[in-house]
Order: sequence, then structure tokens, then C-alpha cells
Amino acid sequence: MNLSIKSEQVESAYHIHLSGEIDAYTAPQLRESLLPLAEKENQQINIHFDEVEYIDSTGLGVFVGVLKATDATNSELTLLGMSSRIKRLFSITGLDEVISIKEKEGQG
Repeated sequence: MNLSIKSEQVESAYHIHLSGEIDAYTAPQLRESLLPLAEKENQQINIHFDEVEYIDSTGLGVFVGVLKATDATNSELTLLGMSSRIKRLFSITGLDEVISIKEKEGQG
């Protein structure tokens, strides 16, 4: 399965809507889409996982790289709308401790 990446800018925030699978095959495409945004100063990047069906360790690594880039540029990364199965992977790896994960936009 492929990965669909749709990006939109709403005011000062980027919203990235992902659909499909994030794995060794699709991770480079995702990295190429996200890193340029993360490397800009003072950005808000919201990544919507509503339609993500699968993610592997390569995909998790992409988000670690994006997090490092946002930390270096005073930007903020938020992951939204994960299924419980995918959220569990972030929890098992401890990434939920360093990446902001919310059920939906606007949730505290």
C-alpha cells in the first residue's frame, strides 16, 4: 500500500493529512515532505493520522528526525488522531513522552 500526504497551511500552522502505511518503502517520501517544514523557524506542524493504517520502526524514525528538526528551529510538532494501535507503538517506544500526541485538534 502507498502513503498519501496532503498538506495545507491554515494561518500559521501546517496541517499534514496522512493516509495509508508508513514503512521502509514510504518513509523516504514522508521525510522529504516533513523535513523542509520542520527546518523553518517558528512553525506549528500538525500531522493527522486519522487514515494511517500501519507504521513500522522506519516510520517512527522519521518522526524522531522531524522532532529533532523542530526542536532546533523553535517549531512545534503535534500528532493527531492516531488509532489506539498506532498510539500504542509510540507509547511502547517512549516517543509519546517527547512528541505531543493528541486525540484531536484543540485538545489540551
